[in-house]
Amino acid sequence: MPAAVIVENVGKAYVKYRSELQRFARWFGISVTPLTEQWAVRHVSFLVGRGESVGIIGQNGAGKSTILKMVTGTTRPTEGTITVEGRVSALELGLGMNPELTGRENVVHSAGLMGMSQNTIHELLPAIENFAEIGKYFDQPMRTYSSGMGMRVAFSVATAIRPEILIVDEALAVGDTYFVHKCFQRIREFREAGTTLLIVSHDPTAIQKLCDRAILMEAGRMVLDGDPQEVFDYYNALIADKENTTVRTTRSAEGRVATESGSGEAVIEQLELRDAKGQPVEYVGVGQTVTLRALVRVKSHLNRLVYGYMIRDRLGQPVFGTNTHHTDQPCVDLNPGDQVEFIAEFPMNLGPGSYSVSVALTSGETHVEKNYQWRDLALVFTVANLDQPQFVGTAWVPPAIKVSTITRGALAHSFQMRSEGKS
Repeated sequence: MPAAVIVENVGKAYVKYRSELQRFARWFGISVTPLTEQWAVRHVSFLVGRGESVGIIGQNGAGKSTILKMVTGTTRPTEGTITVEGRVSALELGLGMNPELTGRENVVHSAGLMGMSQNTIHELLPAIENFAEIGKYFDQPMRTYSSGMGMRVAFSVATAIRPEILIVDEALAVGDTYFVHKCFQRIREFREAGTTLLIVSHDPTAIQKLCDRAILMEAGRMVLDGDPQEVFDYYNALIADKENTTVRTTRSAEGRVATESGSGEAVIEQLELRDAKGQPVEYVGVGQTVTLRALVRVKSHLNRLVYGYMIRDRLGQPVFGTNTHHTDQPCVDLNPGDQVEFIAEFPMNLGPGSYSVSVALTSGETHVEKNYQWRDLALVFTVANLDQPQFVGTAWVPPAIKVSTITRGALAHSFQMRSEGKS
């Protein structure tokens, strides 16, 4: 696959000099010792193929936006090289927008910076205005806009012409639900037409739906480059285990990568899905009642233990999850050697397909607190439609549908009776 973006051993340092003379000397290649040197990104290399979609994730300050700024040319790398093949359109909230200008004037200005001719800009203006859907505000100063309205204008102008490479930096995080769906639909259309996509987002659903790969950044370094679900699982484990360094990954016989982390003060020794007869199962019929059983062994004294599970679809997107904090059933004052059994009974109201279960043992509401154990892909099962009417989707919500046939004559008679009753 031909490359659209090549990032080779790239680093970006922000340097503070003792004087402006030192700064000028550095520009001309003269070696000087700066007062301070802080690397925002270091030793990052990856390739994005033409037509490929890649997401970049990581905590705040990980270097995600810095990489995109170097790819777009907004800032230059301190070391390494970046090669971009194709016309780039970058979407970053507020980028190139003057708050004193109207939305219309900002569109003309931004489109000009993107290299569009005046004739092209004026031809596209009606379509840009229609897509933004901000009405009379299009001709008012952008300082009067909400962040969501600003994003509407920025996205509309950035995508007015399908770019060869589209770069999106968290801008869609501020939009309203309706417009975000509209943006994603346009991005999907661009992808199908061959646009290369490079996106920074904290939204796992967006990354998993739009991207072929994901890159995880941590403290300016690239930690992982792989399948979006695998990368997000590892990212979640890093967040849960921020005070320890116990993140582990294993690859199953089917090639799936499972991530596990935690202090080990409590561990799940057994996890199984059982049918109505209490037998372990891997295949379940739509609507059948099942139980998810977890046997936990305590290895250290725990003031509080919370058990939680999450059912995910084949793309890794959450279907349903809960824990014993939310159900008001935490365990307290546990000692080494204690065992706790958790049994969750529920109907399998899911559509046919493959699903996985992630489990967590924590001290509180989320795994960001004390993380005793976090396991992704801890259990995998398949749902099949054995005896229910045909349906589509990931949820089984059987309706009671009433159908009534009303003849034209009966409808006319009913209308006449109501009219006579009024007179």
